[in-house]
Amino acid sequence: MRRQVGALLVIDKHILTTGYNGAPSGIQHCLDIGCLREQLKVPPGERHELCRGLHAEMNALLQAANYGIKISGATLYSTTHPCSLCAKMLVNVGIKRIVTLTDYPDALAKEILSMANIKVEIVTLDNPPKE
Repeated sequence: MRRQVGALLVIDKHILTTGYNGAPSGIQHCLDIGCLREQLKVPPGERHELCRGLHAEMNALLQAANYGIKISGATLYSTTHPCSLCAKMLVNVGIKRIVTLTDYPDALAKEILSMANIKVEIVTLDNPPKE
């Protein structure tokens, strides 16, 4: 695991679900057994299928599915910009806005979100998101 990421799905200032990146339940974590993408020297933003972990956004979406929580129209708050795998999922569940602290080098993710008219805001702690 190259970084620690957290995500929240929010509607009308109410947190619906949360997620963080990590291995599926019962599976050894990358921090314990090593990251295959790092071992293969895969650049950030590429070959996500080689990662055994789930992304924070994925876990937030899975939490909504597991508990029957409606998330269409929600805003995703995340510590980093979604990858292309997560972007496709976010489009299909109806996320309308993404607020993130950092960018991510995945041009396809940006293209997918743009084509779906999902507004993406990259903010800093000194420049918080606009309501």
